[in-house]
Amino acid sequence: MHILELDLDLMLVLSPERAVPIPARLAYRRDDPYAVQITFHVGSDSPVRWTFARELLIEGVFRPCGEGDIRVRPTKVDGRSAVSMALSSPGGSALIEAPAAALSAWLELTLRAVAPGSEHEWLDVDDALAALLAPALPDDQLRDGSPEDA
Repeated sequence: MHILELDLDLMLVLSPERAVPIPARLAYRRDDPYAVQITFHVGSDSPVRWTFARELLIEGVFRPCGEGDIRVRPTKVDGRSAVSMALSSPGGSALIEAPAAALSAWLELTLRAVAPGSEHEWLDVDDALAALLAPALPDDQLRDGSPEDA
């Protein structure tokens, strides 16, 4: 499994005048080629993980996109290019800003790992369907893994 990760301090925007850094890890896996994950380490026992469509994040570097729970758009912060991600869930909402240069460089690596339009070639749909549709063994055959010993 090929994984591309980037540890990055993103900014959690609290108000137009105040933002605080929040450590995050971006991850892209070839075996899940349409998605990217951003894991926020917010000082709690368990990190907060969001999964984005890779295409949404790429498009958001250049123009506003997304609707509903995830909206992404380019912006400027103190004269520097950034990417703004508005996230909302039943538990609350957050506005996160990422430095555009670092995010774009990482996204470029994901595009080199899996070219746009070739994502389907990296999916193992046959194995996933076979596992999903495999008949279940009766409980007494699962005891020690040997049906003959049952």
